[in-house]
Amino acid sequence: MKKTVAEIKDRDIVEAVFLVKEKIVAMAKNGKPYLTLKLMDKTGEVDAKIWDNADQVGSLFDRNDFLAVKGKASVYLGKMQLIISELKRVPEETVQLADFLPETDSDIKAMVAELHALVGSLTDPDLARLLRSFFEDPELMAQYRTAPAAKGMHHVYLGGLLEHSLAVAKLVDAMVPLYQGLNRDLLIAGALLHDIGKVREMTYLRCFDYSDEGKLIGHITIGVEMLQERIALLPGFPVELAMLLKHMILSHHGQYEYGSPKRPKTLEATILNYLDDLDSKINGIRTHIRKEPDNPSRWTSYHRLYDRYFFKEKPLAAQGIGESAEAPGSVVLPDGLEPSELIPETVPAPAPHMSEPERTAPEKPRQEQRGGDQGRKSFSNNPFAILKK
Repeated sequence: MKKTVAEIKDRDIVEAVFLVKEKIVAMAKNGKPYLTLKLMDKTGEVDAKIWDNADQVGSLFDRNDFLAVKGKASVYLGKMQLIISELKRVPEETVQLADFLPETDSDIKAMVAELHALVGSLTDPDLARLLRSFFEDPELMAQYRTAPAAKGMHHVYLGGLLEHSLAVAKLVDAMVPLYQGLNRDLLIAGALLHDIGKVREMTYLRCFDYSDEGKLIGHITIGVEMLQERIALLPGFPVELAMLLKHMILSHHGQYEYGSPKRPKTLEATILNYLDDLDSKINGIRTHIRKEPDNPSRWTSYHRLYDRYFFKEKPLAAQGIGESAEAPGSVVLPDGLEPSELIPETVPAPAPHMSEPERTAPEKPRQEQRGGDQGRKSFSNNPFAILKK
């Protein structure tokens, strides 16, 4: 029976074609190698294991290949996984790539229309012609409307960059009436352009990853370069306005340790930093919760970057998961013991009898390459923390 990732249920026999997102060779305690895979289609991702003949089987395919697999599904530590018994590499020309990449739930055409409406609402003629030079360029718009916003943290799907940029612009319009004297046009321009460099930082025609340019330079620097290239084609563009907009792009990650070349030093840059971070976190947390539809606990699994578990507010019955077998008021923790024959993976265990599962000795969140978002998106982001010292 063929299955998409979203359709897989516990104990299902799965026969389907997936894209290999990750491929890792691990070693059991007895010295026997096994393969850990992350398989994906447009409906989601699922972990998979290959226990037998790992070396021989692993030589048949690589990351970014398409595999026809047969295996049995089971829920382990609150997450679905496949135990693969058969697999075969599938030629790329026999599949439709659109079936394997996640995409936004929002209507792309409606979002593009909203983008152009925002540009049309600007009263500053210089910023208006600058944004038109970007978003009336068909080649650039094809990239901007397609690219994800990040590799693994937030808006990790086709159309994610456009969706995220519009969300930040909407937050701008919600905030501007609350504070006198804010430059709304500059904020809208910053919201729509702050991540423009991701159209070149990311690769997104297969599994989402960083390009060579993204790894070596990063989307912030790329974005400033793209901005300067456009400004150079606009005679008479105000020098100071260009400087303020460049500063917003350079400082939107907030702190040096989060990959920001500069810290925010204007009201508009500070606002952009917080609104960008807010929308990223909301999307990231929601995505983390949605990835675990088979987790019966009211707590999510541990989120390594955010260094915490998240409480799922709705009762289990309201989530459509079913009644909990635990006593009323108890919490089903997402962790358990690994099988004794395997080398345990690094899965933090919560301290007993806590109302929220917390790690007793939290690690520092791991950061991606300087070009990525993931380091910045931890909850320690505070542009003014240095002032408290």
